[in-house]
Amino acid sequence: MPEVHFRVRWPDDSVMHAYSPSSTIKDALRLGHPYPVAEFVAQSRAALEHASDRVAQRYGFGCGHAAAQIREIERVAQGFNGASQTVIVEAFED
Repeated sequence: MPEVHFRVRWPDDSVMHAYSPSSTIKDALRLGHPYPVAEFVAQSRAALEHASDRVAQRYGFGCGHAAAQIREIERVAQGFNGASQTVIVEAFED
C-alpha cells in the first residue's frame, strides 16, 4: 500500500501538506478541482477512513496517522464558513 502525501490550498491561501496511508486518496480527490470546504472535508474523511480500513485489513489495526490527518483537516476547516469558499488539491506526491 503506497502512502501518498498531498498538498491542499485553503481559502485563505494557506497550504497544508497532508498524508494518506494509501494511494486510494487519488481516486477520491481530483487535482485542481475547487471543492467547497464542507465537501472537501467529507470526501477527505471518507477517503482517509477507507485508507485506514485497508491498513487494518492488512496489518490488523487502522492507521493512526490517517485519523490524525482527518482531525487536522476538520480543525482547519472550522475556520472557513462561507459557502463560496473552496479548497484545491494542488499536488499528489508519492
